[in-house]
Amino acid sequence: MKTLLSALALVVGFAAAGVAEEASSRRVDFRNDLIPMFTKNGCNAGACHGAAIGRGGFKLSLYGGDPASDYEAIVRQRQGRRIHLLDPAGSLIYRKPAEYVQHGGGAVFEDQSESARLLLRWIEQGASPVSRRELVDVAITPAKHVSRSLDEPIALRAVAHYADGSTRDVTRWTIFKAEDASAVAVDPASATTRVLRPGRHIVIARYLNTVVPIELVVPLAESTIDLADEAQSNFIDQRVLESLAALGLSPSPVCDDATYLRRVSLDLTGRLPSPQQVRDFLDDDRADKRRVLVDRLLEGEAFQQYWTLQLAKLLRISPPQGDQQAAQAYHRWVADQVKRDASYRQLARTLILASGDTHVVGPANFYRTTTGPREQAEFVSELFMGSRLRCANCHNHPLDRWTQDDYHGLAAVFAKVEQGETVRPKPDGQTIHPRTLEPAAERIPGEFFLADSATDGRQQFADWLTDPANPYFAKAIVNRLWQRMMGRGLVEPVDDFRDTNPATHPVLLDQLAEDFIQHGYRLRRTLRLIANSTTYARSANATAENKDDDRFYSHALRRPLEAEVLADAISDVLGVADRYGDQPVGTRAVTLVSPATASPALDILGRCDRSGACESSSRSAGGLPQKLHLFNGDLLNARIAAEGGRLERLRLEGKRSMEVIQAFYLAALSRPPTNREREHWQTQLNGLGSHHARQAFLEDFVWGLLTCEEFVTNH
Repeated sequence: MKTLLSALALVVGFAAAGVAEEASSRRVDFRNDLIPMFTKNGCNAGACHGAAIGRGGFKLSLYGGDPASDYEAIVRQRQGRRIHLLDPAGSLIYRKPAEYVQHGGGAVFEDQSESARLLLRWIEQGASPVSRRELVDVAITPAKHVSRSLDEPIALRAVAHYADGSTRDVTRWTIFKAEDASAVAVDPASATTRVLRPGRHIVIARYLNTVVPIELVVPLAESTIDLADEAQSNFIDQRVLESLAALGLSPSPVCDDATYLRRVSLDLTGRLPSPQQVRDFLDDDRADKRRVLVDRLLEGEAFQQYWTLQLAKLLRISPPQGDQQAAQAYHRWVADQVKRDASYRQLARTLILASGDTHVVGPANFYRTTTGPREQAEFVSELFMGSRLRCANCHNHPLDRWTQDDYHGLAAVFAKVEQGETVRPKPDGQTIHPRTLEPAAERIPGEFFLADSATDGRQQFADWLTDPANPYFAKAIVNRLWQRMMGRGLVEPVDDFRDTNPATHPVLLDQLAEDFIQHGYRLRRTLRLIANSTTYARSANATAENKDDDRFYSHALRRPLEAEVLADAISDVLGVADRYGDQPVGTRAVTLVSPATASPALDILGRCDRSGACESSSRSAGGLPQKLHLFNGDLLNARIAAEGGRLERLRLEGKRSMEVIQAFYLAALSRPPTNREREHWQTQLNGLGSHHARQAFLEDFVWGLLTCEEFVTNH
């Protein structure tokens, strides 16, 4: 038996030695072996030689996105001084990172490390640029890991798949990085990770130019919960409840009727319900009254005005070079699309293919939104694809699939459009590719270059973009609709779709997009689905268990009102219209065409000037100037007791002070005061003697009501 075991051990030893010898003699593949080594050691990161201008006269492509230029820089630049074929260990590309020679980045690897041996072996083999295999994909395991406990080590593995059908374990050359280092710890040496805080967290795996997200989940509650009995109105609720159950999060209850009325009225029409509408809705005892309300709001003129504003902001409609006539034509066209509930797919195609006199052809102004073809490519990709193609201007996108060829190829499509008062094809238009310094070839992003014979690349781009199979178009707009209604996108930011920024509810996003496509790309359809869901109707009052949830919709999110909506709400409650430029008195802020229309109130409240996207989470907060002015300025003080206003009318009608308070509650908060609030205000009133004192008190009351969080937010 001993002899047999010894023989087996000898065979195994010879086999292991043979594997080691094969590994050490195998030719080093520049693209698949050496580039990942540089990436793993940070050499081609943005903080080092991967920066736009490189470091110390040596530039590598960001994360190895352009191996050909990397080879040129390493082997041929500086008269080939970085490589010494006769003395590999004397090569600068080795001596600097091993810090035999002073190196600004310090020692990158030890001289006996695997990185050092790989680099030296490549040079010994002749520093060839040849790559034998083409990378197709990288599979990361686990792609998702759910654990019941914290601090559990999770081993990560990366396997490269090549076009020839071969695979290779590349874990040691893969970078694993947590999106939130305070929530997840990553040990690069062992390729293990540990979750430090309950919740859903993302770790990004990078190998070559492939980036893959890993989802790690530890429930927020120690015990499992059963949400099977929770109310469900449509597939939205099913998907949200699945996520909440996985996280151990119990949802808040559904909000009361008054809260729902105010919330959905603001979200669909940008207007507060009138006091009479509040009373009627609260008195309505029909079981389906919320659905009836949603249908009524979606068909009203206020919806058309408000969602024209939403599309105007999305399209950044503003008078180009002060051309008011052009902006008016564009705004009228958008308003007509909303009124007719036009297909968003057709809307996009019309904009992309538009040409003509911008004073007559409204959608032609789409090409007056930006200053050039590159800016137009950035705008279009963010608008219709929810993707930040701009990150691929100077180098390949570090966290997405987009390349410089994609960016400048789409810019080349728009370079063939003449921007001006008349928009027309410009066959000789071109844009220069910064890497080649030659005219960029027209390209469908991430797909293919257009033939040289293509007469108008816009048609091919529009066909690709609006094809039902396009992975970006429908998802980008339904995600924006979700953000407008729910306060946060399923993908956030809404213009940053990429694999490394996954949706909080990917299946729900897919279903919303598919439903949108199946029902003719109609905005009202998706808005109705969301408004009628139980998820949308949840209370904004968080429970002790779900108070830390800011993205899984266990409760409604409180959202600051947009500047235009808040300005109109103040005017409605006070009963005193504001004045906007030379517009007629009574014009509503949400109907203004130009974001530059003179209005101190809108400036104070923080309106978006539409020079860029109006979709950041803080877009309507207004900041300190708004708060200070609400406390002290004329925005409120000059109008509270103004002649003809609500307060004066109630006084002239002989209303008692408590009746005035109740009337303002209905007008501002869309609800009557609670018993506790009535008792409080009655106590305050009882302490006042003179009529003058009561009048001053009521003015202060109205001011306080219009500055409270309940009024300035949608909740």
